[in-house]
Amino acid sequence: MAENGCHLNPEEVPTPQHPPSTEPNAAEGSSSEPSGLSPSQREVLERCLHALTHAKNDSHILAALLLITRLCPPGQLDTGTLHQIFEAVGFNLPARLLVTAFRGDDSSGLPPEELISLGTALLAALSTDASMVAHPQLLSTVPLILSILENGPNWTEKQTKTLGNEDQSGSGSQTGSATDSQTPSSTSALDEALACDCYQVLNAVCALPQGPEQLLTRGAVLALCRAVIKKQTLSHEKGLPLLGHLLSSSIRPRAWAKHSSDLLLLLQNVSQNFCQVSDQDRLEICSQILPFLPPPGVESESLVLKEIVGNLWASLRPLVQGKLSQEHLGSVLVVSACLLDLYGWESTGPPKFCCLLVNRACVEVRMGLEEPPGTEISPQLQHILTACYRIMEAAMEQACSQGTVSNPAQIQTAITGLSLQQSRQVLGALEEASSAEIYYLKQVEQTSYDDPFLFATFRSLCAWLAEETSCLKEEVVDLLPVLVSYAKSHFKGGEKGKGLADWMSKMSISSSSQDGTWSREAALRYLLPSLCHLSAEDGPRRVLLSLDTPALLVDFLSKGWASLRGQSGKTVTRDPSLETACSALLNFAITEPERVRNDPCFVALESMLSEALPVLLHKPRLLVLAANCCTLGLMIARLKSTSTDPVELGQRRFFSSVLSFLLSAVQSGQASKPARISALWEEHWEEAGELWRLSLQALGGCVRAQPWITTLIRDEGWLQNIFTLLGSSGRLPDQPSQDALEEVLCAIAKQCPLCRKDIIELLKSVSCESLQGLPQLSRILVE
Repeated sequence: MAENGCHLNPEEVPTPQHPPSTEPNAAEGSSSEPSGLSPSQREVLERCLHALTHAKNDSHILAALLLITRLCPPGQLDTGTLHQIFEAVGFNLPARLLVTAFRGDDSSGLPPEELISLGTALLAALSTDASMVAHPQLLSTVPLILSILENGPNWTEKQTKTLGNEDQSGSGSQTGSATDSQTPSSTSALDEALACDCYQVLNAVCALPQGPEQLLTRGAVLALCRAVIKKQTLSHEKGLPLLGHLLSSSIRPRAWAKHSSDLLLLLQNVSQNFCQVSDQDRLEICSQILPFLPPPGVESESLVLKEIVGNLWASLRPLVQGKLSQEHLGSVLVVSACLLDLYGWESTGPPKFCCLLVNRACVEVRMGLEEPPGTEISPQLQHILTACYRIMEAAMEQACSQGTVSNPAQIQTAITGLSLQQSRQVLGALEEASSAEIYYLKQVEQTSYDDPFLFATFRSLCAWLAEETSCLKEEVVDLLPVLVSYAKSHFKGGEKGKGLADWMSKMSISSSSQDGTWSREAALRYLLPSLCHLSAEDGPRRVLLSLDTPALLVDFLSKGWASLRGQSGKTVTRDPSLETACSALLNFAITEPERVRNDPCFVALESMLSEALPVLLHKPRLLVLAANCCTLGLMIARLKSTSTDPVELGQRRFFSSVLSFLLSAVQSGQASKPARISALWEEHWEEAGELWRLSLQALGGCVRAQPWITTLIRDEGWLQNIFTLLGSSGRLPDQPSQDALEEVLCAIAKQCPLCRKDIIELLKSVSCESLQGLPQLSRILVE
């Protein structure tokens, strides 16, 4: 066999006639016998195979191959024949045929089109065997095949060199097809059979375990996008479905990160086709839109994308308003959920339509979940219901954001123009759907806790409970054992996140909500806001205590702190879930003193807080968490009885950090004006201000319970710092803060005579007006 190029004599070989490709699935292989061959044809095939394996040069090889492909289409060759062909020519020959055609090398004696035709036919045939698809030499031809599909018959030497260099460097993200994207299309279309074989190879590669990754790195997304936009041969029939498969896989975020502009053009093309067909046709192709939508948050500022989404809503509105079969309605609701993920209610439509969309989603949830116990929900229905959950969540965020069911007059939503009556209708529909979710979750057995659809239902109900716990109160309290057990099972039961993440991806669920990850503690994270609400009420709190919920919260908080402890500088990331867990524990600490004194989990919590607060002082991005830890630690410490035992080093360090932290919230005002909130705290004052006041009140309780703290207060010079900051006005910027500060100063003055003298001396150093803002302290000092 010739080693350099293909040196062919056109007189020695017949003109190739490209056979049609049947495109079998690469994973399934071919039948054991070439289909449809007579005994005489089979005899000819055997002779051709013998000639192939004993060929002395490229011309003989090509002659044998051409006869084989004319006799039996590549897609119908049996596995044994394929292996014989592979052993004779390997992947080297078809690759050389393609390269020779691209370079325009006339030494072959055959037109480039015929070399390409034979090369792709061989590759298509070999790719039907799953064991051959992953061969490096076959994968090396992918950029060439992509260039054929993108550019049609316009093959240039420049393209070949670019593709060859990219393949050798192993970096396929910018292929030759990308480089020459501006090359105008040829007036002649690519042969359909040739295009079929090209797509056969790509589909076979895509079916590999790492197939989408292999295609992404070799420029497939970019090339296929441009092939569709240029309307190349079979690009709509075969290129678009292949792109949809790629963009539905794990490469979706990276594909959009690399090729967002081209993918937007593709989405624009697909959406225009969708919007231009009849309503009935839209129903049939509705689900085809989904793979081409970007992940939430990607290109969110793009005016092009906003326009596309607006046009899609305009085409969907008549479908939502019409009478549809359950299958068609399901497809419409799934697309609607994905569009809401991108821009919320911004371009959805008028308020009446938004209400209708939410209502239809809620009705589907009720119909799907309110089935007799034991009824199995099909995967297709799970997909539809999961989309309905997302529509409901979008409505919850808006309908409950500025008001509650008990005071609907305060409801303000981003659904522009929503009337009070419409708000009530939305909330009523959401309540009924949430009731159906509760019904479904009550039927759940612990053996089903790994079911991803159960997770999606749990998540949806938690979204409702995070916004509204006054409705369905009895049903929610009855369900608490299931909710807590489910969250605890996932939190403590090993790593289950990947399976959930894969399923959520298939269901087109964004992972950007709340915590941003699908990990084993995700279930508990979703439940935390409702635990915070419910732990503030007597009845639900008793149930939560019976379920040992405080211990679960302490475990969650400890795990979160272990993760945060190693972060510093710009790597520090605020985790609102940890703050919510602190708030729930704070409710227990305030309302259940006996439980706090006797439950070992609160001893562990106190130890963790003593370690955390001194570290958090130096992480300004975590100021709200620090305020939560400070308040929670003080609320627990105030319940301790007086002891004569030596003070532990951890306790002393905690209270020293408390004094520094509380002082850091205030800075001196100008002249005789009140003190001001410090710049460090000002940004977070709305969230942390109340915690600061609670901490001051709790510090007063600690001073009464543990007198040694007054010694630390004197040693730290805390009183002097406070009165220096108050200045001549003796006041803080708001009355609630002023009252909280006076409460702790009174407790210190009552508990410690030396502190009382210190306060009197300090007051002499400032104007007498200082006491006008502290009347209770003034009375104590003159006693």
